[in-house]
Amino acid sequence: MNISNPLIYAAPVFLGLILLEVSVNQVFGDKKLYKAKDFKASLFIGIGTLVIASVFKVTIISLLFIAVYEYFNPIVAGVRVNVFGYHSFGFAWYIWVLCQFLDDFSFYWYHRLSHTVRILWAAHLPHHSSNYFNYGTGVRIGWFVTLYKPIFYFWLLVIGFHYEMVLICLGIETIYQFQLHTKYMPKLAILEKFMVTHTQHQIHHSKFIPHLDKNHGGILCVFDKIFGTFLEYNNESEIDFGVLHPPNSYNPFVILTHEFRDIWHDVKNSKNIYEVGMNIFGPPGWSIDGSRKTTKELQNTYNQHSYETQRN
Repeated sequence: MNISNPLIYAAPVFLGLILLEVSVNQVFGDKKLYKAKDFKASLFIGIGTLVIASVFKVTIISLLFIAVYEYFNPIVAGVRVNVFGYHSFGFAWYIWVLCQFLDDFSFYWYHRLSHTVRILWAAHLPHHSSNYFNYGTGVRIGWFVTLYKPIFYFWLLVIGFHYEMVLICLGIETIYQFQLHTKYMPKLAILEKFMVTHTQHQIHHSKFIPHLDKNHGGILCVFDKIFGTFLEYNNESEIDFGVLHPPNSYNPFVILTHEFRDIWHDVKNSKNIYEVGMNIFGPPGWSIDGSRKTTKELQNTYNQHSYETQRN
């Protein structure tokens, strides 16, 4: 294999799309799509992510992927044989399709758990912290995500997919995810049935309570539909983007760390090991005294209120 990772070419494409969106918005838009301070924070975080991810992937991630693949797929009599007894997968076109499909399955669970496990949410939250939905937000990826996201893809190496193939599928997924972050794409007809689309991803970035923790898919929305987290965009007039407990700052370092600081505060005030564990690994919003609410609790309250309002 001698195929370049698509992310090598992604940076100029990302920049081009950002410049195009800004230009279109200035000429035809309502000029409320970007805010200068917010955009600068997004770019700073995005550039940092690019640098950290590049160094991390070239060194630690690549070495880990190679090590896992080599361990579970040793060469026996000149042939790659998986430890489960079959030949390791090659590079046929249908293997690429299967790898991309399973990569998307991995992304779904990485993304869903990043919303439902507090320590992972602390790392992922910077991506949702902007009140604006644009390509600037698309590059606003928390720096600490790089530390744990690759773990969700190790199993693909274990069962026999070549590490280069997995890394390339990861790159394709990242590029597809970035281009979803624009309001200038309408609903995409039949593609809405099985693809993650721009309008579906607007729902994902909404802080409207019924929209929370929906549409976690990477390229395909089928896993959201299978696991009950899909919500269709119904031409809402105006979506309010962001998070319920924002950092209230344009300082990139505050954006990147404020939830970690809150976790540390809660851990210090925990009274036992159960509270420590829940404050770190429980759902965001969990509290022992009910002073905060998880997404499920907020949605249950909202649904109950809506039901009572309809009855009256």
